[in-house]
This record gives sequence, C-alpha cells and structure tokens, in this order.
Amino acid sequence: MSVTTLLAPSVSVSVPDLLSPVTGDLAEVERVLSRWLENKNPRLAPVIDHVRHFRGKRLRPLLLLLTAKACGRVTPAHHTLGAVVEMIHTATLVHDDILDSATTRRKVATVNSIWGVQPAVLLGDYLFTRAFHLAATVGDARACELIGAATDRVCEGELSQLLNKGNLDLTEVEYFDIIDGKTAELTACCCHLGALYAGATPTVIEAMSRYGRYLGQAFQVADDLLDLVGDESKVGKSLGTDVDQGKMTLPLLHLLRSSQTELSLKARQMLASGTDRAALRPLLDEAGSLAYARRIALDLVHRAQTELQEVPPSPARSILEYMAEKAVSREM
Repeated sequence: MSVTTLLAPSVSVSVPDLLSPVTGDLAEVERVLSRWLENKNPRLAPVIDHVRHFRGKRLRPLLLLLTAKACGRVTPAHHTLGAVVEMIHTATLVHDDILDSATTRRKVATVNSIWGVQPAVLLGDYLFTRAFHLAATVGDARACELIGAATDRVCEGELSQLLNKGNLDLTEVEYFDIIDGKTAELTACCCHLGALYAGATPTVIEAMSRYGRYLGQAFQVADDLLDLVGDESKVGKSLGTDVDQGKMTLPLLHLLRSSQTELSLKARQMLASGTDRAALRPLLDEAGSLAYARRIALDLVHRAQTELQEVPPSPARSILEYMAEKAVSREM
C-alpha cells in the first residue's frame, strides 16, 4: 500500500469549502500581513518581499480563524493575530532553510540560496520582531505572553533537535518533546488564541489547544515521512535533508530499535558513516518503520478530532476535523 493511500482522508472537501466559513476573515489577515511586510527601503524590499513566494495554505491563520468560528465569533483581534502567527511561522521557515542548507521552499529558491546565510538570519530575526510589534497592537498582554511562550518553545525544540543531530540513541520520548516544541507548540497556540479571543470557556480553550497540539505532532510525523519517501517535484521543497543533516526522525528511530537485529545494526552503521534516504528505504520497508510512523500519525489525528467534541457541530468544526486528516495525507 502506498503512503498516499494509507494516509488518504475518509472524506472529500474542496479547497473553497475549507475556506468558506472564514473567506472574508482570511482576506483581512492577508491585508494586515501585506501591510506589515511592506518596506520602502530599496535594498531591503526585495529580500522581505521574497517571503511572499513562500505562501502556502496559511494553515496557522486558518486554524486560528476556524477555531474562533467554531467557538462563536471572529473579531478584529483574530485578524491581527492571524498575521502574527503567519509571520512567526515564516521566520521559522527562513531559519530552517539555513539550518538544512535547503535551496528550495515551495518550489522557489530559499532566501539563503539567493542572498546568503547572513541576510537570511537577519530576515528571520526581522520577521520575529515585526510579529511581536504587531501582536502588541492588540492591546492585550495575554496575546504577547502566549505568543512569546510559544516562540520560546519553538526555539527550544529547534535547538534541541540541532544538538541531537547524529544521536542514534535518541528516544521516542525525546523525539516527541522536540517536535512538540518545534512544530506543535505554534499550532496549539493558534487554536488557543482563536478560542480565547472568541470568548470560549477555559475548558473549551484547553481542548482546542490540545487539538492544535495533536494536529501539529501528526503534521510533523507526516513531514518526517515525506522527507524519506516524498517526491521533490510534487512536494515543492528540498527532501532528504533529515538524513543528510543527521536528524533522528520517528521512522529512523523505529528502524534503529528494530527487533530484527541485523537490520538495526546495518542501519546504525549506515547512519553513523553517512548515507542517503534511497539507501535506507529498503531497510525502512523491511522493518515496518514507515508503516509504524503512519500509524502514529493517524492515532494523533484521531486524538485531535476527539478534542473537537468540546465545541458544538458546525461547518467550522467539520473543517477542523478534516484538516486533521489532511495534515497526514499530503502529496508524497
């Protein structure tokens, strides 16, 4: 069974349907984002403008807005915070590309590949500071506090991953702590902010935050699979960087702890001496490591969807349920 087949969603929803409850709100987020990314300095503008080409599905602003809608209402604060979380996410992408020495991002050249590492580092920093400046305009210290805590955790996760490069003894517990920080913390924060500024109860806010956390973890496990078996021409970014950079992802950890001793020893030797994803693929298949990671991702999707039972049925809730499935069914 192929990766795409195994992770395929059980329902079919078109992209316009996904956006329909918050189309106008997402357009307002785009207006805020565009306004805050404008720079009239002729030397800086081309570098800052380049990140507009990294525009994806706006998953994080969409999560924030749909959560708000599912909890009752979208407010102007949500529009501002949607732009904030997208700027923070974009900053992490710019820095990730530097750490991975990546040359493409969403089918366009990365900042570091065009202007070099130093400008890319400073651009990421600029996006972070710009995001916090914008968050302060909400006029509520809670937003800055929550976003600040989430950004701290993101940086901790990235730093921990960096310091554990090549650590063949990394445990699954340590791995999940890393991805919980580097990926899931921001999606959890988006859902928390969406519920909080919609006036939801503490119980609902916490449930929506857990939804975002499980979704983020599922997304990252699926991303680990993509890096090992994905098609660059379809995915639109450099792949195989996890293995090249010595990052220990879930399928690799499962392989290293395979009950088939010969397989695990061979994998350890290959990873210690340097290898590529193509060479590892037969071992991953034989050990069942890819299937194992897929099962974990799908279990996280189920957990995320269970949390949504705290809010009443609505088109926004249905889309959030679907988005959890879609997170692990991206094009391989």
